[in-house]
Amino acid sequence: MILWLVLIAHVLGLASALSVLMSGRTPRGTVAWIGALVLVPYLAVPLYWLLGRYRLPEYLTARHGEDFPVLRGAEDLLAGGERTLPENSVCPPSFSLLERLVGLPFVGGNDVEILVDGPATFESIFSGIDAARDYLLVEYYVVKDDATGRELRDRLTRKAREGVDVFFLYDEIGCYGLSDDFIRTLVEAGVHVQSFGAGRKLGKRLQLNFRNHRKIVVADGRRAWVGGLNVGDEYAGRKEGVLPWRDTHVRIDGPAVAHFQLAFIEDWHWMAKALPEREGGWEWAPPERGRVGVLGVPSGPADPVETASMMVQHLLHKAQERVWIATPYFVPDDQVLSALKLAALRGIDVRVLMPERTDNTLIYLAEFAFLESLLRTGVRIFRYGPRFLHAKRLLVDRNIGLVGTMNLDNRSFRLNFEITMIAADREVAGRLEEVFEEDFGEARVVTENELTARPFALRAASRAANLLAPVL
Repeated sequence: MILWLVLIAHVLGLASALSVLMSGRTPRGTVAWIGALVLVPYLAVPLYWLLGRYRLPEYLTARHGEDFPVLRGAEDLLAGGERTLPENSVCPPSFSLLERLVGLPFVGGNDVEILVDGPATFESIFSGIDAARDYLLVEYYVVKDDATGRELRDRLTRKAREGVDVFFLYDEIGCYGLSDDFIRTLVEAGVHVQSFGAGRKLGKRLQLNFRNHRKIVVADGRRAWVGGLNVGDEYAGRKEGVLPWRDTHVRIDGPAVAHFQLAFIEDWHWMAKALPEREGGWEWAPPERGRVGVLGVPSGPADPVETASMMVQHLLHKAQERVWIATPYFVPDDQVLSALKLAALRGIDVRVLMPERTDNTLIYLAEFAFLESLLRTGVRIFRYGPRFLHAKRLLVDRNIGLVGTMNLDNRSFRLNFEITMIAADREVAGRLEEVFEEDFGEARVVTENELTARPFALRAASRAANLLAPVL
């Protein structure tokens, strides 16, 4: 019996290794998985089917199929936005590649507000929910069943009872602690509720990868919020005994809201096998008082190319003066690492702001494997200590700012569904500069001597953790 079990395990390991060979996205990740599946299939096979599969044929079919009605009409839906960028934005050719990468047009005529930390963010979002007249689209990776989560729930149920169409999409792994009563209250009030799973088939229900890490709120098609904040007391700064979070969100008014609305509709369509429906249809805001050029960038494992990684690489190569990055998890792929080094060697002011303390020990260890090489090329590394840095923002030169849900790690680049806002505007970039300067003032500079002085055991652990970067 034991011999048969061993034989079956190795056969499954070889079959899984073949699957990796045909679908792996990076050589390092492919080699790591194949080696583990062949040598220790008893452990690696279940891990692979929980963590390792890279392709989502169902989402690819739904998103790129000719019969997908949302994308068929996308050009008409976005026609109300001015494609021409405002005068104070960067040269349009800098964005032509990004437009082709995303498949959406860069549009002007928007108003953008940078929201820093939980109190300001939730005040803005909750006020926007209360002011909605026609419909609300709400999509989150994490919603906690605590005071902040219940405040969101109560506002959504109140709007639904007022006759507003409310659609609530949540990730089933990120919201694993959400109670049945929480969901039941929403449904009984008339809220349309849908969970986001890794796949609709039974064999994919336990898939831990391909999480929907997006945080999107859309009100009436005219106002949207995206950024790093989930819904819970710790994110709002209300939870005692928990290190306060430093985070960034953004509010967008104008035609670019269509980008974020479209991402929500795609996600809902895939999971529900139908479009979210409402009698009045969907609104698409015309350009009004705003002047900011905005591009919404949905990215994820179903993209035909690695959208998030290529976006970052492109911006690093195009930078003329500076690139400032804030990220809680910094384990970029080899291509982005090379682009960071090249930018620094070109004389670009490259800075990476990372948390002093982390909630993921493996990623924290993996970061040390390449920080020395970055410092040697002139990249400056800052550790932020007063609070837990969870912000995902990027500042390029004097007029490009990014805020969204994307971390600089393999999970955000290849395994999660993410959403990012790119704004081309000096005032938006100036506001982000103020936030960065405040954070740099409270952070410490990491030195090469500090890294080389680490004990051998810690350096070895960092190298070992970095080998796991493709699945972290």
